Amino acid sequence: MLSLVVVVLGLLLWVDAAPLIVPREGKIAPKIFIITMFTPEGEVWYNIPEFNLLANNITVPGFSPLFPDAHCTSNGEICQLNTGEAEINAATTVSALWLSDKFDLTSTYLFITGVAGVNPNVATIAGVAFARYAVQVGLQYEVDPRELPANFSSGYFPLGTSASDDYPVNLYGTEVFELNDALRKEVVQYAKKATLNDSDAAIAYRANYPQEAARAAPSVVECDVATADVWYSGKILSDTFSNTTRIWTNGTGVYCATAQEDNGTLEALVRGAKAGKVDYSRVILMRTFSDFDQPYDNEQTLFNLRYANQGGVLPAINNIYLVGIKVAQGILAGWDSKFKQGIKPTNYVGDIFGSLGGDIKPDFGPGEAVIAGFRRRDIASAPFRRTPVTRARIIND
Repeated sequence: MLSLVVVVLGLLLWVDAAPLIVPREGKIAPKIFIITMFTPEGEVWYNIPEFNLLANNITVPGFSPLFPDAHCTSNGEICQLNTGEAEINAATTVSALWLSDKFDLTSTYLFITGVAGVNPNVATIAGVAFARYAVQVGLQYEVDPRELPANFSSGYFPLGTSASDDYPVNLYGTEVFELNDALRKEVVQYAKKATLNDSDAAIAYRANYPQEAARAAPSVVECDVATADVWYSGKILSDTFSNTTRIWTNGTGVYCATAQEDNGTLEALVRGAKAGKVDYSRVILMRTFSDFDQPYDNEQTLFNLRYANQGGVLPAINNIYLVGIKVAQGILAGWDSKFKQGIKPTNYVGDIFGSLGGDIKPDFGPGEAVIAGFRRRDIASAPFRRTPVTRARIIND
């Protein structure tokens, strides 16, 4: 199988040939802004036949010292940046983006693309996921499993609770983000037109897994992202975070992808939306699968994490481009007829607090009513009892 990027013949060279866009108020107003996290994810978009992202390199104050520039086509229709890895880098870079006086992002589709680990119960290496939810699974209590009571299945349990199957009691606001599902379904149609890259090593490695989803050929799927700065591996943690995703989204979310940045990126975009700088309903979250988040039977977890030749990294990087270009083509081709005015959400979009308001209220978490007067539990607060899964307990002064 191919391990290098497959150049799809016949793609239109439409971007740099288009008339120069006149930016609003002297700013660049991209139709699409690609957000990647580190060098290989970004470089897969450079030197491609469809457009030249390196035609216009713009240094933006507040970007990562490793990646100080945004890159745009000559007409400004498509731009790209690397945030740097993990949540802090993602949040600070994306905040710097919408705070910059160089861009008008009010009509921009913000296309988050990167590699991720994959839950073999849901999908397989070299596959691609489009997410509705991003869940900050690392935002919990943690106790070393060697020091836990025997009846605990994991060292993770939600803040303010005493068991992993409870809903969080102390909410910070970044636990869950929900994206525009109508937009997701629209772009998935374009994504499924791509021919995915695979490798002989990935084919051989996935055959070790008993799960049907893991053994299948890579495909485009709809499932959700678990965000944690910790790069984890193992069935216990995977099952724990799958349970966390299900509970924190009130049974709607399906955990398939591991990532280190997405909740940081999405929190920055929610704040940008509240400031009127971005349209949060235009956010797209795509992850391609480079490795399984747990070993197969009789494989050691440490070996799975650090030493196994899973064969998924190069196909996952290549598939960012192969699938992403189909999404970019679809948006640009349908700009006047569909995307310019936006894809109206049919579900709630925003954070766990309902910060962005709107006609559709969150079907998870406490909702926007808790924002005023909300505070985190302090030392003097009374001990917490276990709470129902469908309600978070909010502490007010």
